[in-house]
Amino acid sequence: MNRSRYIYNCILAGILTASVALSGCGSASYVNGTEGQGAAQSADAGEALPEGSTGQLPGSDGGAKSTETPSADTASDTQATAPQTADQSAASGGQGTRDNTPVVLVPTQPGTVVYGNDLVSIDASNAGDGYISVTYFGTSPKVKMQITCPNTVTYTYNLTGGCEVFPLTTDSGTYSIGVFEVISGTEYSTCFRTDIEATVTNEFGAYLYPNQYVNFSPDDACVAKAAELAYSANTDLDVVTNVYNYMIQNVTYDTQLANTVESGYLPDPDRTLSSCTGICLDYACLMASMLRSQGIPTHMEVGYASTAYHAWISIYLKETGWVNGIIEFNGTSWELMDPTFAASASAAELQEFIGDGSNYDTKYIY
Repeated sequence: MNRSRYIYNCILAGILTASVALSGCGSASYVNGTEGQGAAQSADAGEALPEGSTGQLPGSDGGAKSTETPSADTASDTQATAPQTADQSAASGGQGTRDNTPVVLVPTQPGTVVYGNDLVSIDASNAGDGYISVTYFGTSPKVKMQITCPNTVTYTYNLTGGCEVFPLTTDSGTYSIGVFEVISGTEYSTCFRTDIEATVTNEFGAYLYPNQYVNFSPDDACVAKAAELAYSANTDLDVVTNVYNYMIQNVTYDTQLANTVESGYLPDPDRTLSSCTGICLDYACLMASMLRSQGIPTHMEVGYASTAYHAWISIYLKETGWVNGIIEFNGTSWELMDPTFAASASAAELQEFIGDGSNYDTKYIY
């Protein structure tokens, strides 16, 4: 029996302390409107895009490159800060040398570069910071947006109403954006389409600002919790360690939600923090929100853990650059950071499944 199947069978048999149920994550109907069934495909299989589109609404892929790290001192003037919480020293008994004041970058819509029509407004004024804002004004009950990146990979989103923020995931270049309204069933018509030439000057912006999938604000409970967990930290790595340990010790996997979740599901970090339960997307969203609020660039990554659709995070450290996930640092190497799996599996099972990280295949980055 191969190692992946061994872990999977252990999960199904309930051998793990709290079953992570990777098969629940494997349905992936909650991720970007896609499903994971051997390969990423549209949850609305058979939906027809209007003429000029490329068949079914596809899934997404992406990547990022970085060479430096931002700090609270160099953050955008649109950032908002929040006070430290009263009880911040539970983990260590003392304050660390690192400033734990939250640095929450707040997206804006200045309207200096806008595309659209009577139904859609795309504010690309902040493309340099790695994001755009999209507002749909129509009445269609189901609206989808596609962003095709300069590397030709397409991300598909559901527009849920109001102004929503979306990351530009592959730095500078031409981004093709299309908005589509449902006609009937799985048939869509083009509402608006345009190309945007983006010059991204803030390499970390897409992974510090909140967006539709990693959605948090200065007054959120998850931001206050992150400040509490960062109170004892001397370095960014200490913050990551404290947040990670909190996640795996306090949040449990919601098997029922995994088995019933529907297409279009969006995580809410405060909801996960309050309930202390969620699916893999919830784990990744909460952890990404907390770390971003502490000025640590964080990917929320979606892809495959072996053959199961799954979500995890990667972070940027000044000393090492982008770290493609952490379980622990053994003095010479990093292991993959998958807080969902680590919350439920033993160290031996984690090591067998994760190995050198090759069991993980990133498809989408938010």
